[in-house]
Amino acid sequence: MNSSGKPIDVLLVEDDPGDELMTREAFEDNKIGNTLHVARDGEEALDFLYHRGAYEGSPRPDLILLDLNLPKYDGRQVLEKIKSDADLAHIPVVVLTTSAAEEDILRSYKLHANAYVTKPVDLDQFIRAVRQIDEFFVQVVRLPTR
Repeated sequence: MNSSGKPIDVLLVEDDPGDELMTREAFEDNKIGNTLHVARDGEEALDFLYHRGAYEGSPRPDLILLDLNLPKYDGRQVLEKIKSDADLAHIPVVVLTTSAAEEDILRSYKLHANAYVTKPVDLDQFIRAVRQIDEFFVQVVRLPTR
């Protein structure tokens, strides 16, 4: 829920079923009332954002959790597309990935990611990281109203 108490729509772009499950568990464990939508590759993420195909009528997400290493279009390409589109650029994007490579961090920020979080391997730490992302972007930060 955002600072006004309304649930938000979160788009998770993640191809790893285990990481998707851990993110879902983090949302449930934290009693987060937000709606989690999942795109399993870069093309699906863009279809969701542009309301194409099966995603016609999909909600505009308030927050995007984006993995970098994705099939079809990788996370860097998706991030670049989001941040170069005037209709999408305002949506906060948190890169949530296993990569701790300095070049990935630098490139993500150059592409205007709002935050870069390296996925912890440990389940409890992963849940804590997702909870902190939620608390910061949903409870602390003011998000634009659509």
